[in-house]
Amino acid sequence: MSGIVKIDGDTFTTDDFIRILKLNGRFETLMDEILKDQLTVRAAKKLGIKITDEELQEKADQFRRAHDLHRAKETNEYFDALGVSLDDFEVFLTDSIYQEKLQSHIVNDNAVEEVFNLNRPSFDKIEVSHILVDDEGAAREIMSILEDAPEMFEELATEHSLADTREQAGYIGSLKRGMMQADIEAKLFSASEGQVLGPFATGGDYMEIFRVGLSNPASLDDDTRSEIKRLIQDQWLAAQAREHTIEIL
Repeated sequence: MSGIVKIDGDTFTTDDFIRILKLNGRFETLMDEILKDQLTVRAAKKLGIKITDEELQEKADQFRRAHDLHRAKETNEYFDALGVSLDDFEVFLTDSIYQEKLQSHIVNDNAVEEVFNLNRPSFDKIEVSHILVDDEGAAREIMSILEDAPEMFEELATEHSLADTREQAGYIGSLKRGMMQADIEAKLFSASEGQVLGPFATGGDYMEIFRVGLSNPASLDDDTRSEIKRLIQDQWLAAQAREHTIEIL
């Protein structure tokens, strides 16, 4: 058990750090990322992926430029302050290169296009705004106003919505399929631009009214490509995980 920081002489330990991460719900997310990284490195090594000295040097140079470490003295002082050795740094860089190379190995343009074509509707997006209230009577009253004057949506959202989005006149943003309650999502994606729908019960006593904005049919743009690459890699890593014995200590 090692210390991380002292406050008025009291040592905050690694065990304290892990306990807090677990209690505030951040441990699983962080551990999931670490496991993915480690499984990726193991898989890359198993596949015989090689790293050259030139690649390692380039990655080190990129790191130094990103952190404004232009001299060896500055670099050494930086790592001393972190309590990280140069050997630790080299392992970190090596693992990063393995992760990049494995993604290139398992994800190619053909695979991305195949996943996109098979799942095209799931990448459709629509822009959505909403009004959230905690009283069904109020929700129906607002809806009756909007049926006659849909142009008042933003004004009513700003005035009556309980959601933080009221500061943006109810605007949620661009959403894709799978991000909302299934029955509501089906109605929103089949609605026309500018249509107002609701009120819907969306948990507890809350009621929501939605307005559909621009529709963005799926396209294989850079964001979608990145998303599909992550999906392919995550699926591949999930299969790899089944070949390992993983224990959270």
